[in-house]
Amino acid sequence: MYIDEVCVGCIINQSVKVADAIGASEELSDKLISSVEKMSKDFSFADTPPEIASYVYEKMSLIAGKEDLYDKQKRDSTKKALSFVPLLKNKIKDSDNKLLTATKIAVAGNVIDLAAEFEFDLEDELNKIFDTQFGIDDLKKLEEELRVAKSVVILGDNVGEHIFDYMFIQTLKELYSDVNFIYMVRGCPIINDVTMKEAKEAKFDELCDLVDSGVNTPGFAYSRAFEDAKLLFDDADLVISKGMGNYESLSPSHRENICFLLKVKCGVVASSLGKEVGDIVCKMV
Repeated sequence: MYIDEVCVGCIINQSVKVADAIGASEELSDKLISSVEKMSKDFSFADTPPEIASYVYEKMSLIAGKEDLYDKQKRDSTKKALSFVPLLKNKIKDSDNKLLTATKIAVAGNVIDLAAEFEFDLEDELNKIFDTQFGIDDLKKLEEELRVAKSVVILGDNVGEHIFDYMFIQTLKELYSDVNFIYMVRGCPIINDVTMKEAKEAKFDELCDLVDSGVNTPGFAYSRAFEDAKLLFDDADLVISKGMGNYESLSPSHRENICFLLKVKCGVVASSLGKEVGDIVCKMV
């Protein structure tokens, strides 16, 4: 999906968030914000929001002299997510529908999004997620595809959320032991998205196949991916796409059998899905 007029203001506002996150001086803060405002005048409406974000965050990184603008926040998000793991493991263990429970946990983690228009509290989300109905509920279709799949690519999204993705994949491996699961991450630090660094720290390489997509966008921009990542994406029987950035990048996509798992956190995505901000989505296309 391409950017909307509303996206421009949201992207400019992200420069304010970055300035706060890195504790920028007033001078640096003004420089970050004014630079993004200047860039916004030339945004192409033929680009997706993640593509625009890649240009903006590259510029802000250069100005700030800092490659990973949200490194501290990512560490904090991981620590917070890990604190919920014992409770959530028991939720899955005691569940009569482990796929549903693990999927809801994976979606709840999607609230850890430092670029979202609307912010949600992780603890509050986890407290209510098991009683929340999917706004779009294609879980049965997802289950049908998992039953016959031989290879499944899971597109990671945010750090912290990846801890819940780990639990999701653990459950999928228990339920569908013949499937080869592949977890795909970003090629470099971009916003608070998961990269090889965080994925290896969480030991995804011991859980499943772990692949660097090569993309420098906060969403799987197929044209920017490494060739091996493109082949895996194309050849997989099923792709499970986590989060709004991947949805924005892959709507539409040249391939079928993609399951979008996300929390709706902005009006533009809500309009695209025909849902409301705050809805949770499990959508097969």
